[in-house]
Amino acid sequence: MRSTSSTNGKHRAARTAATLIAGALALSLTACGSGDDKSDDSNETGTETGTTVTLPKLDGKSLEVAAVWSGAEQANFKKVLAEFEKRTGAKVTFVPAQDPIINFLGSKVAGGQPPDVAMLPQPGAIKQAVDKKWAKPLGAEALKELRENYSQGWQDIGKVGGEQYGVYYKAANKSLIWYNATVFENAGATEPKTWDELLTTAQTVYDSGVTPFSVGGAEGWTLTDWFENVYLSQAGPEKYDQLAKHEIKWTDPSVKDALTTLAQVWGKKDYVAGGATGALQTDFPASVTQTFTGGDQPKAGMVYEGDFAQVNIVQAGAKVGTDAKVFPFPAVGDAAPVVSGGDAAVILKDSEAAQALATFLASPDAAVVQAKLGGYLSPNKNVPESAYPNAVQQKMAKALIAAGDDFRFDMSDQAPQAFGGTPGKGEWKALQDFLKNPKDIAGTQQKLEADAAAAYGG
Repeated sequence: MRSTSSTNGKHRAARTAATLIAGALALSLTACGSGDDKSDDSNETGTETGTTVTLPKLDGKSLEVAAVWSGAEQANFKKVLAEFEKRTGAKVTFVPAQDPIINFLGSKVAGGQPPDVAMLPQPGAIKQAVDKKWAKPLGAEALKELRENYSQGWQDIGKVGGEQYGVYYKAANKSLIWYNATVFENAGATEPKTWDELLTTAQTVYDSGVTPFSVGGAEGWTLTDWFENVYLSQAGPEKYDQLAKHEIKWTDPSVKDALTTLAQVWGKKDYVAGGATGALQTDFPASVTQTFTGGDQPKAGMVYEGDFAQVNIVQAGAKVGTDAKVFPFPAVGDAAPVVSGGDAAVILKDSEAAQALATFLASPDAAVVQAKLGGYLSPNKNVPESAYPNAVQQKMAKALIAAGDDFRFDMSDQAPQAFGGTPGKGEWKALQDFLKNPKDIAGTQQKLEADAAAAYGG
């Protein structure tokens, strides 16, 4: 079996701890779900706490940063890079990358032109970059910032073989379901806390004349996130860790149970906007915006995805906390799931400028710039809650930091990219096929296991 995370065992949290975190998140989201939006219109950048990190003067230096981000996410990150330019005098160019980013970087390395820094969305990708001898270890200044600002768990997932390569600049709470407040009000629907209650809420929304769910099935990663939340809650954290490392097979009965549960939504006639065909043609941004446009008759009443959906909600002209509300992914088993994701800065060309950028991204200063713009969470524990633009996101940030090391990282992101991070292949493709035919549970398991065995090397 190929290991994709040398420190995965350190992230094992007790089921009771996950329950407490999920409960606290549920309480905080409920408390701020009635429109107590404090400063949603703020678009200012800069830090609230002043300059906390010392950076070298880099006049005349230039560097490239590659990431798969697009749209508002890319635009907001460019403002962070602009702040770095302002402080150092360096010139930074953003290089749009394509999934899987390891393949993109491979072509750049082969051509002799790798970017100086890459934002890698998977621990598995960090390990691959280290194994290929592309990645360079973090220097002393970056390590100092990381140790001061990050919990041990967030440091560890950026390590390979005990050495620090990644700075997890961006985090995600992937255990959320967003809903159109007007649709819920018109239907008389309530926020569910369990999977059975979610199905009841969905039927209530359906009976009111609105399709319950929007699913961005054109992008397979959204489907892996659905699966992971159901699996973590239903099978439990120990099984989750085992499946993430391929210590148990995808033909395990626990996977069958999770797919059977998913089919209660994906296989329910008229529960998914556009049906399976429509969902498979809907990308993630559209899955969000179509939930919050169309007045009281949007294409769907709910959409599952992480806190970063806020960017698309705002683009749809909706206000977070008023038009768009949110509840934690409901408990399927004993405890509600707490799944996190993130993007790590990894140095590919070791230079003073690249190390300075990694140091900046590990500091609160960089995170505050992007936090103010919305649609972003930082695992940096020294970013003030007040940096986030609305009460909903402030509560999410508080819950993320309060969780400390008690979280489960996105399972597909821990896998080799051939299985967990490649469009049209592996887990992404198998779950897209399952969305199309939710009755084929056994066939889906067999395909998942065959692809996983090949990717993990046995």
